[in-house]
Amino acid sequence: MDTKYNYFEFYTDLSNWFSRHPRLIGALRLFNRVVVAIMYLAYFGALVAIGWEHRASLPALAKAVAPLVIIPGLGFVVLTIARNRLNAPRPYEEWMIDPLIPREKQGDSLPSRHVFSATVISLVAWQVAWPVGLTLLVLTVLLAVARVIGGVHYPRDVIAGALCGLVCGSLLWLF
Repeated sequence: MDTKYNYFEFYTDLSNWFSRHPRLIGALRLFNRVVVAIMYLAYFGALVAIGWEHRASLPALAKAVAPLVIIPGLGFVVLTIARNRLNAPRPYEEWMIDPLIPREKQGDSLPSRHVFSATVISLVAWQVAWPVGLTLLVLTVLLAVARVIGGVHYPRDVIAGALCGLVCGSLLWLF
């Protein structure tokens, strides 16, 4: 059986189930936005916490914070270039599906930049307080699932985004 046909069936069944429970569509969309906001606030909070810890000396502050800005920033740029070159279509481009998370962007689906960023931010937060980092990693997994359920990414897109985020985030421990 054709796996793409199975994906269409899977997504149609899933979206029909959500259509029978319209409040869940709103909850999915809200969850997507809230987790993205939490991630950005957590990243800013982690930088502030590390900055506060190293506030006594400017060189110590720069040494502590710079890798947490440079490594994720370079990773984001490299990921963006790679996904622009790949220009993989999104599920709603290949199939006659109505995504539960409204999106009009074409291409640039693989890897998921949302999941990449959330993974890296989780690992930055892990350096400040591992329970916070672990909580954010759980939210990252839920965000990945929401992006697939929402119809804006295939599972391969979010898995690739998470793996790229883990590679980029692991570089933080070298510095």
